[in-house]
Amino acid sequence: MVMQDKEAPSVNVGVRLRVLREERNISMRGLAVKSGLSANALSMIERGKSSPSVSTLYKLADAMGVDITAFFGESLERQPIVFMKAAERPRVSFQRGVWEDLGGATFIGRMEPFILTLENGGGSGPNAMVHTGHEFVFCLRGTLEYQVENQVLVLEPGDSLIFAAHLRHRWRNPGNTVVNALILLADFSETDHGLSAHQKLVEE
Repeated sequence: MVMQDKEAPSVNVGVRLRVLREERNISMRGLAVKSGLSANALSMIERGKSSPSVSTLYKLADAMGVDITAFFGESLERQPIVFMKAAERPRVSFQRGVWEDLGGATFIGRMEPFILTLENGGGSGPNAMVHTGHEFVFCLRGTLEYQVENQVLVLEPGDSLIFAAHLRHRWRNPGNTVVNALILLADFSETDHGLSAHQKLVEE
């Protein structure tokens, strides 16, 4: 089971998906065509019967023309100073994992820090990702496997990784314990602001 701060606000992805879709007057079938997902799969997500993978969240954000941070809640004005209490940071659940925003979604600069929690077997999904800027990873607990191009890198507690994010990459938890990692996206272009930096997927 994923370890979470019980007081942290949890975003209902299904509800957010329905709100975002209806605000843009996109039908379920229309979104299915744009995203490449089935209408049945979308219906299951919106009704809370299925948790989308990270890859699926990116596809949905791209199909609706929104930043993936839209799934964290209402858009807020970006600020030069962002202070966030642990109990206030929003989180978004996906298949066998959780994103926790550490304030980057409302920060004016080109930096997006977040905590990644993965159950055993959890990962970023079937697609590799590429984006502008750089990516820093620090493993806090468990074993986190990153594949960057053709290199497979295994991070254990205290290990770190930095790479140019235009390189194809993906991640997963190959172990039997929960993984916690601090991930920082930096120096990305304005069009890649925030978690949308991971929105560009490479079809396999």
